[in-house]
Amino acid sequence: MPQSIPRTVSKLLKIDRTEFAPALLSFLFVFTLMASYYVLRPVRDAMASDWSDAELSWLWTLNFFISGGAVLLYGWIASRVSLQKLVPGVYLFFAASFGLFYLATQSFDDRGLIDKSFYVWVSFFALFHVSVFWSFMSDLYSSAQSKRLFGLFGAGASIGAVSGPLLPVFLGTELGVYNLLLIAALMLLLLIPLIFQLERYRQAPAYVQGSGKSVQAIGGDFFDGFVDLLCHRFLLAIALFLLLYTMMSSFVYFELKNVMVEYDRATRAQYWGMVDLAVNSLSILTAVFVTGRLASRFGLAITLALVPLLLACGWLAVAIAPGLLLLIGLQIVRRAGNYAITRPGREMLFTSVTASTRFKTKPVIDIVVYRGGDVLAGWTYTGLAQGIGLGLGAIAMVAAVLALMWTLVAIFLGVSYENRQNRAQASAAPLSET
Repeated sequence: MPQSIPRTVSKLLKIDRTEFAPALLSFLFVFTLMASYYVLRPVRDAMASDWSDAELSWLWTLNFFISGGAVLLYGWIASRVSLQKLVPGVYLFFAASFGLFYLATQSFDDRGLIDKSFYVWVSFFALFHVSVFWSFMSDLYSSAQSKRLFGLFGAGASIGAVSGPLLPVFLGTELGVYNLLLIAALMLLLLIPLIFQLERYRQAPAYVQGSGKSVQAIGGDFFDGFVDLLCHRFLLAIALFLLLYTMMSSFVYFELKNVMVEYDRATRAQYWGMVDLAVNSLSILTAVFVTGRLASRFGLAITLALVPLLLACGWLAVAIAPGLLLLIGLQIVRRAGNYAITRPGREMLFTSVTASTRFKTKPVIDIVVYRGGDVLAGWTYTGLAQGIGLGLGAIAMVAAVLALMWTLVAIFLGVSYENRQNRAQASAAPLSET
């Protein structure tokens, strides 16, 4: 019986039996990681309704500059620290930071500045923690493995995102909002032994076939990631893909934030937690049973373009008949589709680049470009809504145009990736980044 279980799972999930152990550890890794973040997310989002659109836009602007500086610092560290120490060091650092925030909340009566600092820091953590995870995964697994396994890891992220909000939703009042910070910190510490075990599999070709077998420092300069991004059309297209996604998601976020202004903070935290719970529950089956088969059978062009096209249609529907139910449905499609299909598909793109690009350029895209999109979207929304006075229907038309642009970029990326793969197989040589 114990041997039949992996065989059954292998057939159902399209996992080779030799990959079962590292795939399970990777699944547990992202599950725990996302659960820790989703313990913190409702706490962060509940704070936003206390501030005006302009205040929130300023916080997003501050986050953009902090993110840029942090990515430069990370690039410097990645140049000098071995990958074996880099990845666990990131999560140890964040665990310690949330412990310090908890101590600050217990030491100061005026928590206004602490709340805003926490909001900015969690917003940075929201992208950095998962960017490092996917860098590690794309370095660990080959391109062929990624098409079969990354959907499963996306499901692990969704299950973690479902599990995390259970604490603030059902126990937030009893535990206290700030005690959730300690719980999240402890969960991050649980990642360390998983990372060390996965590092052992990195050195065993029988288990994984990724290109990143070395655990030595990457070398180079701290600014290499920014230079790499600006010099390669493929990477710039990935950045544009993410920027367009961020613009639309920010529009939805502002609308929901404004709707909840009449509720107290505890109620907001529970509401955001329930939204997270509903969205992530819907993405699990899709990630497990659809994403890998979709990418393997139809390629990345269709995989990456599916959600943008659905969103374009959804925004047009909102523009024609603005309403809360349509907006909520759009949010569900956007977030569930991102977890189950779009994010795993985008991460597959990074299996065709070097380790330096994965650990230096990828954070620039995932964090700096993403937060730059937040800044652009935040001030654009504020200008459209408060400056020009556009309503939901008009703003939805703007978002629909962005979604159509996103669809075209997705198709370009998918076709470019498949062409790079075909050239690599034909030449049996490492992929170029040009």
